[in-house]
Amino acid sequence: MRVLVKVRPALEHRWDLSPKEAMALQAEWRTRVVREDRLGPVRYVAGVDVGFEDDRRVTRAAVAVLEFPSLALCDFAVAREPTRFPYVPGLLSFREIPAVLRAFDELRVMPELLLCDGQGIAHPRRFGIASHLGVLLDLPAIGVAKKRLTGEHGQVPAGRGEWTALRDGEEVIGAVLRTRVGVKPLFISAGHRVSLSTAIHWVMACTTRYRLPETTRHAHRLASG
Repeated sequence: MRVLVKVRPALEHRWDLSPKEAMALQAEWRTRVVREDRLGPVRYVAGVDVGFEDDRRVTRAAVAVLEFPSLALCDFAVAREPTRFPYVPGLLSFREIPAVLRAFDELRVMPELLLCDGQGIAHPRRFGIASHLGVLLDLPAIGVAKKRLTGEHGQVPAGRGEWTALRDGEEVIGAVLRTRVGVKPLFISAGHRVSLSTAIHWVMACTTRYRLPETTRHAHRLASG
């Protein structure tokens, strides 16, 4: 029999916000983000990704839970919600998270760590989807993005696991991480309850022979159909 793990957000807010109200919420809630390690032993790690259907009128969210360290897929959920928030760079979490929360409600296995397709604090208001979801669920979360949203960086060394700091002025907001030799780096940032060094460690621990960590690869396949 399927036993669901009901996820109750630790915090809640309205979702029927204007872009201006959403930006104000980000500015307020970023003070809740914990940038240091507050995570225990991790047996299950989850990838979170979002796609769209029906000409983007439907948001399709996927959560893939992998056992660690085997990285075997042990649970997953896909949920669909009407897309209610407009596409606004920097506000994608308001467009995507309602469906993600629905997917979490369908899980049988609760992860102790989230790897989100998107930004953590490497965000203009330091509150990307990994921070937003991590704070809502009070779960450790890491932003794993394919592209830079903000900040500047130098040359990334060529070796696997090498990285350079992503900076906004004097502030280090993330890492530009080479997960494989000869491929484009990823943009890693702390989301919630995880330090940057720990975020880098976990991304590499979940990455095998591909550019993306296995968490992201599984979630992306599910979100993309």
